[in-house]
Amino acid sequence: MKIIKVNTKRGLELKGAIFDAQGTDTVLVMLTGICSNIFQNELLYSTGKLLQENGIATIIGHAHDSFSCFAYTDFSTGKQKISGTFDDNFEMVYEDVEAYVKYAKELGFKNIILGGHSLGSNKIIHYLGNTKDDFIDYFIISSPVDIIHWWNVMPDVEKCFELAQKWVKEGRGDDILPFLFGGFSPMKAKTVLGFYNADNLKNCPILSKRGETASLRNMKPNGSFIIGSKDSVTGDSPKGFMEQLNLWTAHPERNRVIEVKGASHIFYGMHDIYGKTVLDCIQNHFKGA
Repeated sequence: MKIIKVNTKRGLELKGAIFDAQGTDTVLVMLTGICSNIFQNELLYSTGKLLQENGIATIIGHAHDSFSCFAYTDFSTGKQKISGTFDDNFEMVYEDVEAYVKYAKELGFKNIILGGHSLGSNKIIHYLGNTKDDFIDYFIISSPVDIIHWWNVMPDVEKCFELAQKWVKEGRGDDILPFLFGGFSPMKAKTVLGFYNADNLKNCPILSKRGETASLRNMKPNGSFIIGSKDSVTGDSPKGFMEQLNLWTAHPERNRVIEVKGASHIFYGMHDIYGKTVLDCIQNHFKGA
């Protein structure tokens, strides 16, 4: 694995990672979820390593400040934890995804697969549904979220949102809230507020029925949808959630919906199975090409 630096149109330098594979024309560009980076999310590392061993390169695309790590004490357990993103700019999602895709093009990759996990999937849906470019051969969407539903089921969401609003109005947007966002990560007040208002990522409105589906419908490439059977943010039927998402695409019959039995939203303890599922999707795509 090697750390990479990717420049955006606005001049911000994003830091990501690449698992290169000698002589390959194929790369998976993988956008991370919220509060996630290569250093503290084993799912990303194990997937990149497995693909590399099978002759497929992987670029891990961190958004905004995902590269930074933030150590904190989880007072519920008394143990130290490390988080990724605590500062993100959701208005710049398209530009961030585009920067990684164009970086892959500049490296000479001919077959670019665009993937995402959790909120990273919402980000690539936004990109694929709005781009005029034809750089992407295939997509892999895993564990996407209906953001409005997610806000409704996260712990202490109202307290989190109200304090974020107050601090941003007071000019304290860069301060980190004194409790964990969603019960799992520290986050700046302005990032919390930006997440709440991120209409461009409300593109999986299966449970809330609030959001847009045009991005799904406008996606040009075919692809795969991957979900764990115990994904806690997709309602009573995770596979049904994904099947409904697929129905909004232009050609649902050309896509695959894959349920990984026993897997949670973050595929805890099953990262190797997640990686093998991604590898299988890519290999099957090229077999049928």
